Amino acid sequence: MKLITFENKAGESRTGWLQDGAVVDMQLTDSRLPTDMLSFIDNHEAYFEIIKELGEVQPHYTLDEVKLLAPLPNPRSFRDYIGFEQHMLNASKSFGHTVGAAWYEIPIFYFTNHQAIYGPEDNIQRPAGEEKLDIELEMAVIIGKKGKDIKAENANDYIFGYTVFNDWTARAIQKHEMTVPLGPHKGKDFANAIGPCIVTKDEFEKYRYSISRELHPEHLAMPKSTSDRFDLKMTSKINGETICEGNYKTVYWTFPQMMERASENNVTLMPGDILGSGTVGWGSLIENNFSVHRPLQPGDIVELEVEGIGVLRNTVV
Repeated sequence: MKLITFENKAGESRTGWLQDGAVVDMQLTDSRLPTDMLSFIDNHEAYFEIIKELGEVQPHYTLDEVKLLAPLPNPRSFRDYIGFEQHMLNASKSFGHTVGAAWYEIPIFYFTNHQAIYGPEDNIQRPAGEEKLDIELEMAVIIGKKGKDIKAENANDYIFGYTVFNDWTARAIQKHEMTVPLGPHKGKDFANAIGPCIVTKDEFEKYRYSISRELHPEHLAMPKSTSDRFDLKMTSKINGETICEGNYKTVYWTFPQMMERASENNVTLMPGDILGSGTVGWGSLIENNFSVHRPLQPGDIVELEVEGIGVLRNTVV
């Protein structure tokens, strides 16, 4: 199921799902269903039972009659990881340093701004004075069940679904502030775009993929876990020009491993928490020092697409 948050003709924020290219409004379908996505995630097992009971439902709107919003406008928290070795190798070279040994030992994350959430077609304001605005092509997992000290082999039980994530980055600001080794600061603080929908985890089973040394790019280290990944194309475009074509299956640290790391030491993951995958290799402009495309400027249209989810489109202003 592809779940959405949208604005209806009356300007009201509602939840629903996509069906045959059209929109079903949850509450118009059954008054027991909620109007916000976080409430739906909190009690999704009961709500899915109601939806199952309904059987076939006729859509209420065409896509042109509504405005899609961020599918989860108010996540409870937002961690972002660095899950792809190719991105680490490329970015480290551009920044003039090497990949730290710890990256190969543990999934590394930081907390990003869960109040700066944008959805499909939203305008993204370039930070004042920023000269090297960049994108990061990522996937994200949405947690569906409360849990702590979650083991990777049990993590799928705690997953609600997946979405596309653009980790907008102000590289000039980032370069300056990262001379102090405290992790990302204002360079990552201003915009996190997700959407266009949340795809429930059951729809991803057909993409499940395991790797071997023969199937993994030979110049990359062999990940510790060969399973828990998906064969999904990941593409970025700027003003209609393809900039990156990658695949989630090349990830080094998988979502279950990230969830285990985030929840260890008695830390509780909550329904509605989001974890970003990190940038797929070549999924940001800094990886080639903006030689493939100049830094983003007002008027640029960015499209990130993940197979099985859809296109997340934003315009820089």
